[in-house]
Amino acid sequence: MKSSGANKPRAGAVRKTRKGPQVGSGGQGRQALEGKKPTPKAEDRPYHPAGKRKAAQERFVAAGGSNTKRASSTGAPQRPQRQSKPKSSDETEVVTGRNSVLEALRAKIPVTALYIATRIEYDDRVKEIMQLATKRGLPILEVMRPELDRLGGFDSVHQGVALKVPPYEYAHPNDLLEKVVASGRVPLLVALDGITDPRNLGAIIRSVAAFGGHGVIVPQRRSVGLTAAAWKTSAGAAARTPVAMAGNLTQTIKSYKEQGVFVLGLDGGGDVSLPALTLAKQPVLLVVGSEGKGLSRLVTENCDAVVSIPINASTESLNAGIAASVALYEIAKQRAKK
Repeated sequence: MKSSGANKPRAGAVRKTRKGPQVGSGGQGRQALEGKKPTPKAEDRPYHPAGKRKAAQERFVAAGGSNTKRASSTGAPQRPQRQSKPKSSDETEVVTGRNSVLEALRAKIPVTALYIATRIEYDDRVKEIMQLATKRGLPILEVMRPELDRLGGFDSVHQGVALKVPPYEYAHPNDLLEKVVASGRVPLLVALDGITDPRNLGAIIRSVAAFGGHGVIVPQRRSVGLTAAAWKTSAGAAARTPVAMAGNLTQTIKSYKEQGVFVLGLDGGGDVSLPALTLAKQPVLLVVGSEGKGLSRLVTENCDAVVSIPINASTESLNAGIAASVALYEIAKQRAKK
């Protein structure tokens, strides 16, 4: 009887090799030729941390817990965000030097601690420093000189004493002017334009105090503030001379002019020689520019007069601190004349 052929393998299903006939895959390897399927989402993979969090959250909800966690865009619950604490930066300043420390204590500025070098040589200033600190109940810490070098900076001359003080509290320029006018004095103020060297600021503060000035104004931007180096250079005058900070120096100048103050710019190319100045006895705001760039354009345009100091032609310019001292001396001399 002739077979129907129903149980015979289909043609091509058996491959003939050296080892003999072998049965093919029958299409089972077709999936490998079609490529991999899309990768499941992270929360759909049980072994993935996101999948484990999702499964734990589902178990928590199924057990009667409330789903209070906010789901992310992928559906997985997010961990609670940790609130970052504000950075704790030490914003205190260190005042070094016997004169500066003594003047700061005399002026009763806020002080955190007094540092004294071990085996310090006592003179009248150190004795008074110790008396004032003890009277105010300040912490007095005896430290080695390398520690004082680190506190004040290795280029500072601390003379064995240092004060740790909080950040300087600047006055408002208008409040500074009102206080001078209310005292019955003729205002003499100095504003700085683009001065970034703290030693220049300290020298100017010292000159303002020496020649009867009433305060210094520094811009909020592109200018130096009252740092420890400025304290040191001022030799304690910063404790007696108020310093104001102007958010916009040009607007402050305009405000002063509206209140009857004459604004004098100090610049090497000024149109008025300092000895020929006739406004010295009037309320004056003296604006000092940087040694390199001088006064800015907007400040120059808003000055009532630009004053220059006559110097030898072989000298290009004066240091900003020295120029301010010379101008303040001349103004003080003219004011002293009857």
